Formats: sequence, C-alpha cells, structure tokens
Amino acid sequence: MGIPKEKEKYSYKDYMSRPENERWELINGEVYSMSPAPNRIHQKISGNLFYQIYDYLYGKSCEVYEAPFDVKLTPDEEDQSPTILQPDIIVCCDNNKFTDQGLTGAPDLIIEIVSPSTGMIDRKLKYDLYEKYGVKEYWIVEPVEKVIEIFSRNEKGLFDKREVYGEKDIVKVNTLPGLEIDLQRVFGERTGR
Repeated sequence: MGIPKEKEKYSYKDYMSRPENERWELINGEVYSMSPAPNRIHQKISGNLFYQIYDYLYGKSCEVYEAPFDVKLTPDEEDQSPTILQPDIIVCCDNNKFTDQGLTGAPDLIIEIVSPSTGMIDRKLKYDLYEKYGVKEYWIVEPVEKVIEIFSRNEKGLFDKREVYGEKDIVKVNTLPGLEIDLQRVFGERTGR
C-alpha cells in the first residue's frame, strides 16, 4: 500500500536515509509501506519455506535470505526511480550480487507470501518487475487457500505459469535441481513439540 507522497519520486538516497523504524519498498521511485508487520500465519509459512530451502542449501554456494532483506533491482545508486524490494524469501547463486546492504540485481528465486494489502502489488507490480529484471523463478503463496503459484522463465525470457500446487503436494524447485518442498510441512500444523 502506498504512503502519502512528499515528493514526486523517491531516490536510493531517500531510501537509505529513511527512519530506522520505518519499513518500505520503492517501486519505480514510489514508496510502499510495509507496516504493519506480517501476521503469525504469514510468518509461519515463511519460516517453514525458509528452513526447507536453507537445509537443502547448507554447504552449497547459493544463499537464501528472508525479509527484511533489501533487493535493489536497479543497479545505479543515482537512479531517480529505483526499485528496492524486500521479498519474503530470496535465493541467489551469484555471490557477486551481494553487497553489505543486501543484493543488487535479480536473485534466482523470489517467494512472496500474499497478504490482504499486498495481493495486487505481488500479482501485478512485482510480477512485472521480477520478469523485467530477470528473476528466474517467482512463487506467489496464498496462505488462506494454501496454494502456491509458480512462474518460471520460458525460452523468450518471459514468465510462464508453470503450475499451481496445493497443501498436500511436493514441489520441485526449478532453479535448484534436487530440491523438493513438502507443502504439508509449509501449510500444516506441527504435531509434536
């Protein structure tokens, strides 16, 4: 959701000088607030996905991060219409893209978990940006319906809707051959302590 405009377009410098207690993203120089914090179900799903990916990547060269973690899709710090996002989960296999502030460039995999206030942003604005800047695989997770939509690049470099998976499915991760995500472990309730 957008926040009140003080400027026509915000810059990378504006983003880096924002108050510490404010979380926002820049999409083409426009500010989108990330408050309030995600709800418990969102965080549970994020953690369950993160740990399955983290376990698989342990000892490998790719890295996984979860929000808040800055992904700056536009490379120029002087860019007057930058795009700096905080996806729920990212995986990047190119260590040259990591900076002290986060990541500059497209990660290999981005996962966004939809909330009522972010549905249109995740499905339209971010989808278009991730496709434009070269993200290889994009997942949209619907917590209420307990489904994941996966978009992967086709031979033309555009996203194709690959598949929709439900809570009892096992998902093969296109960009990480050999990794399979058990969605029962993502959406299900823990049975033990």
